[in-house]
This record gives sequence, C-alpha cells and structure tokens, in this order.
Amino acid sequence: MSATIIDGKKIAAEITDGIKREVSKLPADKRPGLAVVLVGDNPASQAYVNSKEKKCLELGYYSVKKELPGTISEAELLKVITTLNADPKIHGILVQMPLPKQISDQKVLDAISPEKDVDGLHPLNLGRLLRNEKGIVPCTPKGIIKLIKSTGVEIAGKNAVVLGRSNLVGKPVAALLTNENATVTICHSKTVELAAHLKQADIVVLAIGKPGLITGQMLKKGAVVIDVGTTRGADGKLHGDADFDSVVKVAAYLTPVPGGVGPLTIACLMENTYEAFRKF
Repeated sequence: MSATIIDGKKIAAEITDGIKREVSKLPADKRPGLAVVLVGDNPASQAYVNSKEKKCLELGYYSVKKELPGTISEAELLKVITTLNADPKIHGILVQMPLPKQISDQKVLDAISPEKDVDGLHPLNLGRLLRNEKGIVPCTPKGIIKLIKSTGVEIAGKNAVVLGRSNLVGKPVAALLTNENATVTICHSKTVELAAHLKQADIVVLAIGKPGLITGQMLKKGAVVIDVGTTRGADGKLHGDADFDSVVKVAAYLTPVPGGVGPLTIACLMENTYEAFRKF
C-alpha cells in the first residue's frame, strides 16, 4: 500500500479560483483590501510577504505592503496598526512574524481589530474558535481541516493526534478537530510514549519542526497524515516532520512538503480577507 498524496496546490487553486470569480463581479472601486506589515529584512519573511502580495494582485484585491525598519519601536508599530484599523479600504491586516525582540508579538496581535484579524490570532477570534462560534479562523489550521476533508474521510468519531501545541497551529487545529467531533490528543516535547498515542490515531497533524522525526512504524496503518513541518535542510530543500519514504508506505493519505499545507495557508488568508470584506 502506498499513500495517496494530497495535492495542496490543486485544492488551494480551487479556493482562489472561486474567490477570483466573485471579485471579478465587483465594481472597480469596491475590492477586498489586505495590508501586510513587514518589520525588518528577514529573507524568509520577505519572500512570504511577496507571495501574498502576488496572490492579491492575481485575485484583484487592493493590496498594501508596509515595510518598516527592524529598529522601529513598539509604539510606532502600534500607530501603524491603528491607522490601518481605521482605513476603510483595508479589510484584513496581517503582521508578518517574527518581530524584533523590542516588540511584543502579543501586544501587536491584540492591537489589530478583530474584524480585520485575517490571521485569526486575536484573543477574541481564538475565544470564538474555542466556543465553536463564528469568527475568523487561523489560516493554517483552517487549511488543515480542508485538506483532511478533501480525502473524504469522516472526521467525526475519529481519533486524532496533533503533534505540537503552538498558538499558531497546534492549539487551534486541535480545537477545530474537536469542533468536528474528533477525539483529540495533543502531544508535545513532554509526552511520554509518543508512539503509543500515534498508533491509535486515524488522523495525525505534525507541527513541530523536527524533520523526519515521525516514521511509518510509529503510525496506525491507513492514517491520514498532515505534515505542517517546513525545515530547510543542509541540502537547501524543505523537509517535513514525517519521514516521507517510510510514512508513505503506511498512511492512506499524506501531504507532501512542499506543496501540501503551504498553499492552503495562503489560500485561506485570501478567503479570510474576502469574508472580512463581505462583512463591511
């Protein structure tokens, strides 16, 4: 048996193609607006921001990129966010992480208007997620659920293991899986007998950033494996948390790295921005 590789690029294209069709019907002066704030000159962050800007252009969005020096003060950055909160042409605000050490990530996230928080990381949106209420859902976790559903596997009643407990991926995706009626276990660096938990899992989400840590022999045969890991190795290539060659022989479905979760993250950012636009 060899796993079916989940084509994240294809699923993402279906989402963005649908949005593009809807945006094309709008008046020229009424478009979804996304502002991306980049602090400093981190090459990876710059590349990610550029890809978002390119996608906005492709979909017909109004796009603003704020490039700020790495020496900017927290107060100055918060003023930029306040201005964007008040801008009627901006429906979504995303501040690219990581931020310089002189700036509190949490203060910045808290300052973004919840209605424009297209990353879904404002406490109000995370609280709505935990309460299973309507709100803006974090992009990567939202994409993960779409990837799982694309397989046709029913989430309700399944055992799911989320490896990683970050506020960005692990905790939100665990909440989403719970809201879909899965039985969810969150594993992390202090988990005892990790393999024992994985062996019971019908659905596995890997989000720890340790390339090749999870092997096929650790998994239940026929599991759905979503690999969020993106670590750049000495070979210059991106590697996931799953040992692909062994996991592909055991899993029923597996996302590749790259080409799996990444495209869905950007597609869901565009979807969140469009949904925020429709509420204004």
